[in-house]
Amino acid sequence: MRRRAVLTSLAASPLVAAAGCSAGEGVDTGTGDEGSAGGGGAFVAAISARPDQLDPHKTTAYASFQVLENVYDTLVVPSADDLSMQPSLATAWETSPDGLTWTFTLAEGVTFHDGKPFTAADVVFSYRRIIDQQLANSAKFATVTDVSAPDDTHVVLTLSKPTPNLLSRLGGFKGMAILPEGVDESTLATQAVGTGPFSLQGSSASEISLARYDEHWGEPAALEGVTFQFITEPAAALTGLTTDQVQWTDNVPAQRVAALEDDDAVELGKVASVDYWYLAMNCAKAPFDRVEVRRAVAFALDREAITEAARFDTARVNQTAIPEDSEWYYEYAPFETDVDQAKQLLQQAGVTTPITMGLMVTSEYPETVTAAQVIASQLEPIGVQVEIQTEDFATWLDRQGRGDFDAFMLGWLGNVDPADFYEEQHRTGGPNNYQKYSSPVTDDLLDRAAVEADQATRKSLYDQAAKQIVDDVSYLYLYNPDAVQAWKPGITGYDVRADKAVNFDTLALPS
Repeated sequence: MRRRAVLTSLAASPLVAAAGCSAGEGVDTGTGDEGSAGGGGAFVAAISARPDQLDPHKTTAYASFQVLENVYDTLVVPSADDLSMQPSLATAWETSPDGLTWTFTLAEGVTFHDGKPFTAADVVFSYRRIIDQQLANSAKFATVTDVSAPDDTHVVLTLSKPTPNLLSRLGGFKGMAILPEGVDESTLATQAVGTGPFSLQGSSASEISLARYDEHWGEPAALEGVTFQFITEPAAALTGLTTDQVQWTDNVPAQRVAALEDDDAVELGKVASVDYWYLAMNCAKAPFDRVEVRRAVAFALDREAITEAARFDTARVNQTAIPEDSEWYYEYAPFETDVDQAKQLLQQAGVTTPITMGLMVTSEYPETVTAAQVIASQLEPIGVQVEIQTEDFATWLDRQGRGDFDAFMLGWLGNVDPADFYEEQHRTGGPNNYQKYSSPVTDDLLDRAAVEADQATRKSLYDQAAKQIVDDVSYLYLYNPDAVQAWKPGITGYDVRADKAVNFDTLALPS
């Protein structure tokens, strides 16, 4: 059996959403080198979806961050073992006694891929861009009143309130990447200029190629380059791996995982992730604007059956977001499968059945399609007729961003802090609250939790917020999946991470 990583627990670590969903532009398909790259041979990584765009401050699509993780850096970065924040472009930081001033000392001798030296001005530019343009992660700066650079090697963040999770907000994923001051912002959807271990070489409709950046401030990558190929079908990705057309993939068929654990043709990595997958109904669109209708759907579903169909034995049912291995886990499961209760709720809502629910899924994440088929069969007995709408991911993201849906299914990936599981997705007007949920009670709890320094009190507030979110069915949570990846035997320097960050800078091919 070749198994590099085993199921691990996150009980000792706190749990930023790196992915899941956002509207965006498509990646340019007509530029650059389309060839493969490799160190001691070609290294091709097969991922299931094509990035919607490459601007780290605008995209929230996981496929984009799989690439950008290797191109950009942040001030701090999650460690591989417990996701605690460690130095990156910032080598040290200190906080004022009142918790309202954070001073970061920056690494020296760092250059961007275009040769420009990295200074504090780049940090100020990057953060001000997110704040002033209200980009995807602007909510992470909710308590930041000023970003300044007293000199080239220091950045000062001034806060309106103590923010205990500021480090995870700044470094949880590459949506907080540092860009060079003065970059042509009109090019960022298709081009990338970071300080990371690899630089962008080019893209096509089927792949994106990176090359090792030999002037990287850390240890140079072992690989000469990486080619990301977009292979939607898991069976095709696995075939590519076993025939040496690709050397790594995270698009592993769930039904094959048990057998692959004993297959010498591949090495399999599997860890308990900090992800969750869910169904969201449009709270701004009748009849799903009625909480009774959303609760009826929640009572009608059999999560065990959905999880088994979508993930086999590589996920655990959960009616809240945070996995049970985390110290932030809140045990709350009010929705047992009850068709009669579901029908009564529809009657209370004054809904005449049958009603139609368009359920938007994407073929680039096949488990959404499989789960939707089960969901459709389970909702039929209560008079909800599901129309499964299967879109390519770019179209899915566009429709989600415009609110053009009855319901959709997807996941939020790479969460670190409890705020990342709830705040941006469920606070009124939140940047990722595409379902248009609004609750003054939830808003108040999330606002108080965001600035609470006491750990126990903070957990209690997030527990209360989670309960309200679940009761209101802002999201209908389904399961927490494992992170499952497979690669060519003999590869060294790579491990599967609970936050699904894909870092190839230390990976080496067999000699």
